[in-house]
Amino acid sequence: MTKQLLTTSLLGATLAVAAGAAQAEEVTLNAVSFTPKSAVVSHGFEAFVAAINEEFEGELQINWRGGPEVMPPFRLADAVRNGSIDMALTSPSYYSGLVPSATASNLSFKTYAEIAETDYLSRMTEVHAERGLHFLGEIPASPVKFFLFFKDEVTGLDDIAGKRIRVFPTILPFVASLGAEPLVLPMGEIYTAMERGVIDGFAQSNLGWVDQFEDVVNYYITPSYYRAGFNVLVNPEAWSELPEDLQGRVQAYLRDELAPEIDASWDEIIADGYRQMDEAGFQEVELTGDAADQYIATAIEAAWDKLAEDVDPALHADLKAMLVD
Repeated sequence: MTKQLLTTSLLGATLAVAAGAAQAEEVTLNAVSFTPKSAVVSHGFEAFVAAINEEFEGELQINWRGGPEVMPPFRLADAVRNGSIDMALTSPSYYSGLVPSATASNLSFKTYAEIAETDYLSRMTEVHAERGLHFLGEIPASPVKFFLFFKDEVTGLDDIAGKRIRVFPTILPFVASLGAEPLVLPMGEIYTAMERGVIDGFAQSNLGWVDQFEDVVNYYITPSYYRAGFNVLVNPEAWSELPEDLQGRVQAYLRDELAPEIDASWDEIIADGYRQMDEAGFQEVELTGDAADQYIATAIEAAWDKLAEDVDPALHADLKAMLVD
């Protein structure tokens, strides 16, 4: 009897240890970004991966496999949804066909902290879940703005009409409202398109590429417009491999602690972008007065009007109240 009890106890202890080991097994999520690892704009995601891997060592590791060389940027959201990859960093506009309301995050001048005070993050979580995606949060870059760059001289809004301008989908309605011809192209194709005269200009931030474009860019228009922010998407099945408690801690860590730190970390990078523009001889075409007001108003109104065609009216109103009003 004693021997049987001892055997039973040992068996129970063995099973408990095995169960504990299984519960503590580290989960690895494979991630791909829409930008190359070496790109300056990848700064925020690099910080995110390093911080997550350190904070949750032994529980969760993110294996950042690379960028466009691994998978084309415009395919990332679908790849996450169908499970080809576990996680992606992508531009909201790169999957606007799947989640149209995702582009709203760019259509603002608010900081991440201001946006996080609203229900925006929870609404985006709900909207993405309806499309088979888990929205982990944003890698914000609120201080990063966008410009229009040109090779040939422009002196004002009238000179933009008729020009062929590379855009990403979010900026398309704005450029079209200026009377230009927008063309959606990946970032990696901009230089060749400018060099060959396929496009006359392009919409872009000023981070990390300026010194490579000296022979195809001479002018840029200010004021800048919109805000930058990049979304972290996770496959729901891959996300479900994390214990529920860990899911909550990882999501809260990104949204409440890490994202505000990343949003505040761009100043030096932005300053370097302006320095590169100056050294490259890019000439600023500064719109002032009514022209500047018209330019910014068109940027906001055209984009939100287009978004109204693609999303539920109630959701549109809620998002605009969170991001603009």
